[in-house]
Amino acid sequence: MSMDISEYQDIILSLRKFKPDPIVLATRNEGKVRELQQLLSGTGFKIVSMASFPGVPEVVEDGDTFEANAIKKAQVVATALGATTLADDSGLVVDYLAGAPGVHSARFAGPEHDDAANNRKLLQLLIGVPREKRTARFCCVVAIATPDGKVATTRGTCEGIIIEQIRGENGFGYDPLFLIPRYGKTFAELDSATKNSISHRGQALQKVRVILAAAGEGNR
Repeated sequence: MSMDISEYQDIILSLRKFKPDPIVLATRNEGKVRELQQLLSGTGFKIVSMASFPGVPEVVEDGDTFEANAIKKAQVVATALGATTLADDSGLVVDYLAGAPGVHSARFAGPEHDDAANNRKLLQLLIGVPREKRTARFCCVVAIATPDGKVATTRGTCEGIIIEQIRGENGFGYDPLFLIPRYGKTFAELDSATKNSISHRGQALQKVRVILAAAGEGNR
């Protein structure tokens, strides 16, 4: 993809310093780990998950924005492990609900991170709401932090509609309720390649791929 990488020069130089050390994904969400590893495959960097570091505590996501949470997670884990860390914060923004669940998407129905409960609560709040008022978008901010304190972010969004009942077996989170009108399918009905090509996380991580490619070029 085409993008201006001039604003990312500091993080690119820092990534070059720490390559070939692996990049740690600051999440233990297995669905998210699979998606991130798919999207970052072939970058020339080894990608490992937090499952490899059970002693690192969970980071409290108490920011008011996706960006604040992503940066906090990336910096805390990078400092704790002395390793380059990639973190994302993403969520569903529903217009009829004034932007909810937003940064609270993972815990919308409570602290247990229960996808089924979150989906039930969302459907309950939208009972009787017509299709034209069920517009929503997934938003994602990805933060990359290096052990020397450098941090950079990328962003992605994907527009859709919240349907009235779950559809599909793929994906995770709100994917079974998030319809992409041009496909006539929910995220959970799309194959992973199609979803990754259009999703909020896919967009943000494609930008990360460009950054990693630029960092890798400097080591050749």
